[in-house]
This record gives sequence, C-alpha cells and structure tokens, in this order.
Amino acid sequence: MTATYDCIATTTLSTSAVSVTFSSISGSYTDLVLIFSGASESGNGIAFRFNSDTGSNYSNTEMSGDGTTAGYDRTTSQTVGRIGSVTSGGPHNLILNIQNYSNSTTHKTTLSRSYRDGNATYAMVTLWRSTSAITSVEIRTQGGTVNFTSGSTFTLYGIKAE
Repeated sequence: MTATYDCIATTTLSTSAVSVTFSSISGSYTDLVLIFSGASESGNGIAFRFNSDTGSNYSNTEMSGDGTTAGYDRTTSQTVGRIGSVTSGGPHNLILNIQNYSNSTTHKTTLSRSYRDGNATYAMVTLWRSTSAITSVEIRTQGGTVNFTSGSTFTLYGIKAE
C-alpha cells in the first residue's frame, strides 16, 4: 500500500504570532502530518490543541536527549498536547503525525519528533482523550505568551492510503 501526501495548507508568518490554526479540515484522509520550521522569540515548548479543546484531555510522554544527558517526562490531564521545544535560534524543525484523525469511535494519538540547536532532540507521544473527529489543529507556544518569529512556516498534509 502506498501513501499520498496532499498539502492541505501552508502558513508562513509575516509577523510574529503566538499561534497558528488550521480549521475546517476535511475528513477525507487517513492521517495528518504537520511540519514546522522556525523559532520563537525566546525558549519555549510547542503545544497543540484539537477542535479548540481546552479541557484536561491530553496526556504526554516525552523522551529527550542532547548527546550527553537523556530525559523523560510523563504528564496527564493537561490542557494542551506537547510537541517539542524551540529557542530564539533556529530554524528548528518539528514533525507531528496525527493518526486516524477522522475516526469518531477512538481516542486520538500523535507522535512527534523535533530537533533543537545544541543537539537536543525530542520524541513525544500524546493521547487526546476524545472520540471526536479532528476538524481543527492549533499550534501554539506552550504557555501561550511567547511568539513564533516572523518567517516561521507551518504546513499541514493529509495522507491518503491507496
């Protein structure tokens, strides 16, 4: 089985912004992939919300390493899903895979990988405890107070299994 990636939308920031939202996402794909390339005005985590859900419905498992030290973190009942971390340097690259996003009978799972300057790498798994089909994705800085820098690019792809 092959997979076809269709570009759904791309946003390149012309000015700094705290978040970017992709809305009215069609349910005609099997999975979604979001790719980010950019930086923030100061170091901060990158997070997401599905369907504007601000409830405590996200659980995150993180593994990180910088070539010297390995780390692990597990959080439950969070108001955002975690993706990775960025600094004011850059560009930083991040990939968020959203599996089975249009299914309306199961909770949703994401896998993300990111790389930050100084050899820091992150791998995250997030569970969104909702059976709703995902129709919007908001990407934001973790605290919602630090901006992504101008020139940061966000691209959302839909995957069609063939």
